[in-house]
Amino acid sequence: MTSPADPATSATPQPLTPAIRGALTRYRVIAYVVGVMLLLLLFLAMPLKYLADDPSVMNIIGPMHGFLYVVYLLATFDLSRRVRWSFTRLVLTALAGTIPFLSFYAERKATHDLTHS
Repeated sequence: MTSPADPATSATPQPLTPAIRGALTRYRVIAYVVGVMLLLLLFLAMPLKYLADDPSVMNIIGPMHGFLYVVYLLATFDLSRRVRWSFTRLVLTALAGTIPFLSFYAERKATHDLTHS
């Protein structure tokens, strides 16, 4: 159940407390890391595996991306809980780590929404 004054949709941003600022910083860092790892996975590891028949890079980057994506989910959930995002925004932001380049956009959008009036 959401309240009528849902901060995810309200025009006035919440003040950035140290806890929110810390959660946002953690989210921003892991969003960039996951975005870069996904690009490496798709544009380096997978072509090497399927075109050059060399799975060694995929065997390293694949599990790393999987682990880091779980960290991304935790950071997204932590930030969402602190700023009281709607469930829909939480899910969309979490899914942004699975689509190339989208985690960069989601990070910029979250940062802008939380730091600008």
